[in-house]
Amino acid sequence: MSSSLPRQHIAAAYRNTNGRDDGARSSRDNGPQAINVNGPARDSGRDVPQSNDRLIVGVDFGTTFSGVAAVYTGTPDDIEIIKTWPGGNGITSDKVPTEIAYDLPAGAAPGTAPTVKWGFQFKPEEPRLRCIKLFLDRSQKLPFYVSPLETAAQLRRYNKTVVDAVSDYLTQIYKHTMHTLQRRYGESFMASTKVDFVLTCPAVWSDAAKATTLQAAERAGMGAHSQIQMISEPEAAAVYTLKAIQPNHLKLGDNFIVCDGGGGTVDLIAYKIVSLKPLRVEESAVGTGGLCGSAFLNYRFEEHVKNRIGPARFDDMKTRKPKTWQMGLRYFEEFVKRSFNEDEHSEVNIPFPGLPDDEAAGLDSGFLIMTASEIKDIFDPVVKEVCELVQGQVDALRAKGGVVSGIILVGGFGQSDYLYRRLKSHFSGPSSSSDSSQPEADPPPPYTTRPTHSAAVPDPASNSSSRNARPIEVMQPVYAWTAVVRGAVLRGLEGTMVLSRRARMHYGTSYATVYDETKHSVTERYWSHLWERWMVADRMKWHIAKGEAVSPLQPIAFHYTRNFRPGQSLVVTDDLIACEQDDPPDAYTRDLVNVCTLTTDLGAVPRHLFTRLTTTRGVEFDNLDFSLEMIVDSAGLGFELKVDGVRYGRVDAEFH
Repeated sequence: MSSSLPRQHIAAAYRNTNGRDDGARSSRDNGPQAINVNGPARDSGRDVPQSNDRLIVGVDFGTTFSGVAAVYTGTPDDIEIIKTWPGGNGITSDKVPTEIAYDLPAGAAPGTAPTVKWGFQFKPEEPRLRCIKLFLDRSQKLPFYVSPLETAAQLRRYNKTVVDAVSDYLTQIYKHTMHTLQRRYGESFMASTKVDFVLTCPAVWSDAAKATTLQAAERAGMGAHSQIQMISEPEAAAVYTLKAIQPNHLKLGDNFIVCDGGGGTVDLIAYKIVSLKPLRVEESAVGTGGLCGSAFLNYRFEEHVKNRIGPARFDDMKTRKPKTWQMGLRYFEEFVKRSFNEDEHSEVNIPFPGLPDDEAAGLDSGFLIMTASEIKDIFDPVVKEVCELVQGQVDALRAKGGVVSGIILVGGFGQSDYLYRRLKSHFSGPSSSSDSSQPEADPPPPYTTRPTHSAAVPDPASNSSSRNARPIEVMQPVYAWTAVVRGAVLRGLEGTMVLSRRARMHYGTSYATVYDETKHSVTERYWSHLWERWMVADRMKWHIAKGEAVSPLQPIAFHYTRNFRPGQSLVVTDDLIACEQDDPPDAYTRDLVNVCTLTTDLGAVPRHLFTRLTTTRGVEFDNLDFSLEMIVDSAGLGFELKVDGVRYGRVDAEFH
């Protein structure tokens, strides 16, 4: 920050707004300190590769399903997906339901810990906690089928919090993973080999939710808070998918949109190719997302069945014949959601064994007959939301003159043949229209051991308007459901290939400064006895702008100054403030987001780095200049405090 005032008056720009002139400031008006919104200030060597003799474990903690992958650094091409789970009855699955429940036997002694059931260990009719992950981020909307009151009641019954439930679920994931790896590699190998965990999170996750997720993972045994790496889900998918695509099919300047369709949410991030050898990308648009995952198809299917056979018969089936309902739902999930194609399936027979024939309802020999039109009615509203989300990313990129060459579909919903065809149809022409009169798209390319990218991509030498008008290729890579967890493993194995990311919000801190009658209202000023000047408080300094490209390899440095009276505590607090609006205000308002309160201990800074200053009344105080280096990576924001280029002090963050 610059000013024409002498040094002692520059220091006066940072003072307490609670009326004290002793150099201590309230947290909101304290100016920036060395902070790490994910916990203690990280060591500068955190991202330096460790010994090659280690196991990398990726954990895709999802809304409806979770997955785990592992790789040994000695055999980096051999990524293993855990496919067997407790309660699975020998059936293999790439993922396990993100569901947990507690049980406490009647008459149990006070203080008895409840037993935990999770994943596949439930009978269809048993209650359980679903979508518990979404409760970690209060800024996220809940799907209509999740009841906050019912969730709170279940947690309260066993004296648990949301973080407890997430930690307990991740504990089960951790125990099963370590048990599986021990059987795979042997006890001696596991005892002598370091295991590093990489955790995924949604692209739209708040900084507080990321920190809480890491806290739960630490409690689950996955390592110290600062040692667990984190990567956003679509970024992880991009790491896997873009590396698997043949490099000669990629061109510098191409933009790819990764559409990660999960059970509850759909997340999108756009990346631009900035280097081919090695492959490096940068975020080219701020990530977006919505509640339009494949679980909504399940509930639309349920409503359809209820309307077809009648509410009374439907409720009776779910209550008295739960296996009948589960068989029909499983067939819908495993076949219809993934493979439905209106050109090939004029009708689909959903098995509901035990239900009597009913010609009017379409029940025949234990099957409910559904036409292609009826299935489309289930799919179309949800698929339309996904298309609109992707179109929003395309529009944002094209508005900046960017060229969108491809859309990569990953995640469970990303396996859907119908979603692939609708996106293909939506983006098949220059107008990128979703008009249903367009001819149906060709079927997806055949699955191979590697994702395909066969269509020609735009020539970078052509003019921007013609490049923008070209159709966008939709890709559905092999291993779409496990692309995220595979990418998480690659992130831990090879480091990041994403050179820069887009800030999701404006980030800044508030401060006090010298009163300027041309800028400030006279009603805002106050007299500082320490600086003998009129001052104003609650001014905002925005350090990162929303949508700004920020690289973790190039920290953003800001210089600040702070003053203390002799003997005053050097432990200071500040608030990190965020703004979701496009145009952030110049002064603090109640509409701003208080991300976290930060506590920094400046006691480790050598005393000779403080400068002794004296007011005209003979009051002495010490002034300290320091720098704040701001880091943005996939896991969120990080800050380091430095004085004269040397890192000092410890920083703690309390999230709100």
